[in-house]
Amino acid sequence: MLIGITDIEATAERIAEHVLRTPTVPSPGLAELLGVPVTAKLELLQRTGSFKVRGAAAKLLSLGEAEREAGVVAVSGGNHGIALAVMAGALGIKATVVMPRSAPGRAVSVAESAGAEVRLTDDMAGAFKLMTDLQAGGLTLVHPFDDPVVIAGQGTVGLEFAEDAGPVTDVLVSIGGGGLISGVATALRARRPDVRIWGVETAGAHAMSAALAAGGPTEIELSSIVSTLSAPQVSPLTYEHVSALVDDVIVVSDAEAVQGVLDFAERAKLWTEPAEGCLLPAARQVLERVGDAELGLLVCGGNAAIADVTDWARRFGL
Repeated sequence: MLIGITDIEATAERIAEHVLRTPTVPSPGLAELLGVPVTAKLELLQRTGSFKVRGAAAKLLSLGEAEREAGVVAVSGGNHGIALAVMAGALGIKATVVMPRSAPGRAVSVAESAGAEVRLTDDMAGAFKLMTDLQAGGLTLVHPFDDPVVIAGQGTVGLEFAEDAGPVTDVLVSIGGGGLISGVATALRARRPDVRIWGVETAGAHAMSAALAAGGPTEIELSSIVSTLSAPQVSPLTYEHVSALVDDVIVVSDAEAVQGVLDFAERAKLWTEPAEGCLLPAARQVLERVGDAELGLLVCGGNAAIADVTDWARRFGL
């Protein structure tokens, strides 16, 4: 069942004192790069460095006393784990975060510094399995995307963008498990119904485009360097939102996503992750398809380490 704009509006009120209303600004540098007006929602300036704190706050604040007392568990490629650890620490809730060993080292250290117990697994599929096992053992699940409360929290990004942005015709949102784009699309369809909405994935972390091709969630083999987008499959809930509300999902290569990180840094003066770098090559594809446009980019996180970006750029010869 799809969430509604009233769910997002109520959530925005509930989490307001725990999150920042991040800037929505024109980017002259990106406009010059892409040749059309570009507006960027700077969620990389959010508390914990990504939009994920919105959904984490929404879910933790919705829990009953027994659920809080049991402690919470989450699986994460990085940013959801950081957000949950920080918010749980602030609210006095014991948290366990499961991450694959491919997750950024900074994400592990920040989550541990916030007081969470971090459990590492060999891969993302193993992380999801361990999360399920820990939930069965009594911990309260805070799923990164398969939860209407979390989706409503992420949707507050779209609510703010709809209220703060100037004219835009096309909005691009990166997709991991689909929680962000599900919430954002819900907000935009209600507040800016004429805007086209495009999801963006990297090859090897393309669970949503695979689901759309298959007619429902299907497990993929993960191979992308972009751990923050690497969900082994989307959920029926996020698939339902995207298939109903999003115009299309574009898949770009890891190399293009890393080049996008470099372009964001050089042209927009923003330090992003490949999960946002992928928006720029996708924007070029959108422009090829629709012609003249005014673009909105949801720059959803900035927790990449300099060493990681340098290594990726070297690997791809950039």
